[in-house]
Amino acid sequence: MRTLSLESIQVKVLEGKRISQEEALYLLEKADLSTLGLLADEVRKRFHKDDIVTFVIDRNVNYTNICVAGCKFCAFQRKVGSPEGYVLDINTILQKVKELVDWGGTTLLMQGGLNPDLPLSYYENLFRTIKAHFPHIQIHSLSAPEIVYLARIEKLSVEEVLKRLKDSGLDSIPGGGAEILSMEVRSFLSPGKCTVEEWELVHTTAHKLGMTSTATMMFGHIEKPQHIVEHLERVRRIQDQTGGFTAFIPWTFKKGNTQLDHLQEASPVYYLKVLALSRIYLDNFRNIQSSHVTQTMQVGMVGLHFGANDMGSVMIEENVISSTSYKVSIPKVEDMVQAIRAAGFIPAQRDTYYNIVRVFQ
Repeated sequence: MRTLSLESIQVKVLEGKRISQEEALYLLEKADLSTLGLLADEVRKRFHKDDIVTFVIDRNVNYTNICVAGCKFCAFQRKVGSPEGYVLDINTILQKVKELVDWGGTTLLMQGGLNPDLPLSYYENLFRTIKAHFPHIQIHSLSAPEIVYLARIEKLSVEEVLKRLKDSGLDSIPGGGAEILSMEVRSFLSPGKCTVEEWELVHTTAHKLGMTSTATMMFGHIEKPQHIVEHLERVRRIQDQTGGFTAFIPWTFKKGNTQLDHLQEASPVYYLKVLALSRIYLDNFRNIQSSHVTQTMQVGMVGLHFGANDMGSVMIEENVISSTSYKVSIPKVEDMVQAIRAAGFIPAQRDTYYNIVRVFQ
């Protein structure tokens, strides 16, 4: 068995060679923050020599909070029959999309609970109506657990569900619902959601159908370092096979009104280490996002020196993280532009597919 060393792994990274799971775990557990940051920054520069950092203008419309999944980390969900449960009507959603378009937004993110009262036809009608009114809006909606749940209640395959949703106007799929892609973690954290294999099936099928998606990771709860590496390996392998992921987006668990409030939240230092490792390990991903929503804008800016080239979104609306005790601060476009400049980069607005819409000189 060969002996690992920080020096040998550094050489591999700087030479542009792929590191193994074993080497990734060594970096996460043994490397200091500054070393990880320097290595991740070198990898970022290979993909983004121009030092442009992007962001998107979007709106996160949570169309229902009724959910049967029962995830232990979620403060947003409400049980079937709860007086606090809701389903947004089509006119309310259209008004929200109009406000997004008027604001210069390009991306409509819609995610909700696993609501047994909403059939596939509800989503087909919803997407068709949105596209009829706003044909240029990019519908980046429905996470893998929602799609798997729809397939289950409709007794259809995942591919049949995705084909019908795509025909109705769905453009791409967010990576939500991944949490940690390890059943050892998932069976405790979110036993009511899709399995690791089902999450993978949704994304590989979407890619086969010509749709793009993002990959995400929500960490800083019960997982161990090896679970983080297991997650990164899975999404890297999928990307090798399909090339359909546009970006990787890691963020941390926030407590408050959850079943995991007894846990200690991940520190900004640990967040930056995992962010940097993600950039180093995911050598087939062009874009890595820094999370200002869960980390504050200050830490999000630092993340740009730890491998990230994207600052996520300027959102009109956010309801899920806001359901915890964490105070979410949503920046305006000018705030985002100023923050990216202050971090030493060139700000640019992008669309859902990471195409540049506007560069702020």
